[in-house]
Amino acid sequence: MWRTAGCLKPDYVRCLVAISNGGKDAVEVREFDTSTGQFVADGFRLPEAKMRIDWLDRDTLIVGTDYGQGSLTNSGYPRILKLWKRGTPLASARTVYEGKVEDVWAAPDVTINEKGTYPIIMRGVDFFTAELYHMKKDGSLVRSPLPIDADFRQVFGSKAIALLRNNWTHNGVTYAQGSLVAYDIDALLDGKPVQVEQVFAPKEGQAISEIKGAKDALYVNVLDNVRSRLLALRPKDGAWAATDMEAGKDMAIKLVSAGSKSDLILFQREGYTTPSELVAAGDGPMKVAYALPARFDPSRFTVEQLFATSKDGTRVPYTVVKPKDAKGPLPTWMFAYGGFEIPLVPTYVVPEYQFWLEEGGAYVVANLRGGGEYGPTWHQAALRENRQRAYEDLFAVSEDLLRRGITTTRQFGLYGRSNGGLLTSVALTQRPDLFGAIISGVPLADMKRYHKLLAGASWMAEYGDPDNPADWAFISKYSPYQNLKAGQPYPQIFYYTSTKDDRVHPGHARKMAAKLEELGYPYFYYENTQGGHAGVANLKETAYRSALMLVYMNSQLKAETPVAAPRIGNTAVGAAR
Repeated sequence: MWRTAGCLKPDYVRCLVAISNGGKDAVEVREFDTSTGQFVADGFRLPEAKMRIDWLDRDTLIVGTDYGQGSLTNSGYPRILKLWKRGTPLASARTVYEGKVEDVWAAPDVTINEKGTYPIIMRGVDFFTAELYHMKKDGSLVRSPLPIDADFRQVFGSKAIALLRNNWTHNGVTYAQGSLVAYDIDALLDGKPVQVEQVFAPKEGQAISEIKGAKDALYVNVLDNVRSRLLALRPKDGAWAATDMEAGKDMAIKLVSAGSKSDLILFQREGYTTPSELVAAGDGPMKVAYALPARFDPSRFTVEQLFATSKDGTRVPYTVVKPKDAKGPLPTWMFAYGGFEIPLVPTYVVPEYQFWLEEGGAYVVANLRGGGEYGPTWHQAALRENRQRAYEDLFAVSEDLLRRGITTTRQFGLYGRSNGGLLTSVALTQRPDLFGAIISGVPLADMKRYHKLLAGASWMAEYGDPDNPADWAFISKYSPYQNLKAGQPYPQIFYYTSTKDDRVHPGHARKMAAKLEELGYPYFYYENTQGGHAGVANLKETAYRSALMLVYMNSQLKAETPVAAPRIGNTAVGAAR
């Protein structure tokens, strides 16, 4: 199945197309010619692996892949990068960088624009820190002045742009956590003193989500209390001037592409009840280039942002979508994640939530700490030994929904996937009294061994190292697998996973199901044979799983009594049928 493609600028004729077997992260890469619509017969081609790859020029790639024994990190990603010339065997490619097996990955990032070609080599020390190197024409590397916890975003003109995860003092000047900074790459490569510029500093309640550079404007998607604002930043007299593009109210924006010869920006915008639109701006009047049709009447529903107070006094936002004038309590389906600096922003409701709303239910999205809704501080507040804060936020939102009378425990369902699957499994073991139903998708669950399975070692910066007794002391308090106990009021949880998930091992879900069965608890389980970490590989499989989820929530929350699993361990394995 299609995974992604990277095309060579500026003509976008030659592209590297990544093809996945069943949705896995590991891909096969083949060169494609957009002018002929054909794969290049004697073009670049790489066998299946977890790769990091980019064009240097039409006849040269920087390739990180599985070169054989010892060439991958403990997380299963490439640690060796090579320059591969067209027409030569990969075995003869010249090594330009070699990281350590303890690293997460080594990766290239090449920008080609009117200013020149700017290759960057990144050494991922852990999930949130990376050493950055600029590569000269002779292949030698020059270290970036950025701190390793800075989040490099892109090259704009000749400037490297990065977001600071913590305060940074450079040449006597301190730049604030969460702000964008820049420096000139050409000056660095020429051996000149590096002058750092502050590009943008968010205000309280704001966080930088995305950036994308056009010819003369750097577009920044800023989250303002979990709603998007699109700003155009332009260098002016040694500073950067910001213009609010007024791109949409109470919506989420995703930057799609930017022009290299103009200030055109294409972005997608949508809301919980507003379908996705593709909008063109910055190079003339703003206009909708394409809009998806509405799938339901938005006037029938209300969208409201509310706040709960967590155990330590932190205000935690959440959004409630429900039928207009509906009086609670309502059957309520809540989605949450709370990890890896990923924000949950407004998105047009998918079919299962649409059906849920149209049948009188409420849909809730919780913005827990650990995510990126308010920038690096919001994420860092729930890292490692502070992980419990994300769970306390979840419980605070849940209790607030109950207190407001929006729902009752009997009518309250929770859903999360991946890190959110860990979250929901923790909810099962710590606060089963709050929920009538729980769906846990492609979850982490055995936190004693997560770092030994597939890409798990790459997440130790998020969770900690279970082999370190000091870390296991706090991980063990919430690890779902170790905290399952007999005689608890667990709702009949629904686990789903994918046999071909090569990111979060399906063994996590399997072990939870097996232990629930051992302890005598009924549960629901579905393992799709395809799908990778998405859990589904095509629309048919997506529809089937959505139907399973909707039937499960209806059977547990709307029936007079929860529909019991037909037997202990109601297990289904197979593709969508």
